[in-house]
Amino acid sequence: MTNSISGAIYWSLFSYEDWNMHVAATDEGLCFVGSQNQPFEELAKWAASRFPRSPLIHDDEKLLSYKAELVQYLQGTLENFTVPTVFQGTPFQEAVWQALCSIPYGHTWSYSDIANHIQKPAAVRAVGAAIGANPVLITIPCHRVIGKNGSLTGYRGGLDMKTKLLQLEGLRTGMRGNIQHV
Repeated sequence: MTNSISGAIYWSLFSYEDWNMHVAATDEGLCFVGSQNQPFEELAKWAASRFPRSPLIHDDEKLLSYKAELVQYLQGTLENFTVPTVFQGTPFQEAVWQALCSIPYGHTWSYSDIANHIQKPAAVRAVGAAIGANPVLITIPCHRVIGKNGSLTGYRGGLDMKTKLLQLEGLRTGMRGNIQHV
């Protein structure tokens, strides 16, 4: 993973079965995976606020390798992404996003676990804010973060998307939204 974005941002609509989301990459790697069934404006607003001098260019070809790994993940045949990702945030956000990548497929960590992992145990709320700002859903697996009591918590892509991703990884949500390992 690199942590700087410069130049053009190439985008495409990713569609597979009932999954529809915008994805974007730079020449260096994947930089954005959007929320399910959200309009292009989600990507455009993110790019305009974070990288106002980077033009958005529609290029399906440039995103083929990224989309191929997303399909493999959604088919259950890929547990660890190998495509390069690139993101830019505060040093704290970047530490949190790196920590998210340490959560193994099919497992969950709490916000407290992430705070302890980055050696900032008192920063649980800030960890939550950083997770909410994760621009690369699925590949930087913020869907694997749950409440300390095992409950489902907020997710930029919505709780329905989070539930589907956790179920895909073999985790089941109970009647009160708690995670149960199968």
